[in-house]
Amino acid sequence: MNVRSNPARRRTPERLALAAIATALLCVAGPAGATGNAARGQALYKGCADCHSINENGIGPMHKGVVGRKAGSVAGYDYSPDLKNSGIVWTEENLDKWLTGPQAMVPETKMFFDVPDAQDRADIIAYLKEKAR
Repeated sequence: MNVRSNPARRRTPERLALAAIATALLCVAGPAGATGNAARGQALYKGCADCHSINENGIGPMHKGVVGRKAGSVAGYDYSPDLKNSGIVWTEENLDKWLTGPQAMVPETKMFFDVPDAQDRADIIAYLKEKAR
């Protein structure tokens, strides 16, 4: 077998730099590669208001401080035992998985609503990260 070097595929410093930049951009893009827009997320969050608010528990727990918080830890909210014992911490990645399908992540959770669109999830997460501190 005769293997030849393809000049177009050589690892030049320029090509390596471009690859590094592309990798960095993918890493900062957030969940599912989508960059979140907090203003759009705020508008989308209004659809969550039937169950949730930022500052008060309702049908669902409040979202103040959700990013970085341990799941099932808001005082005064009655979580399902499975969520309370899940050990999940609400990182951006875990929130993205959760909003994709909460029942897939924790089968016995009370949460039944999902957000199928990756951009919508990224926007809601950006809003929660920015506004729910």
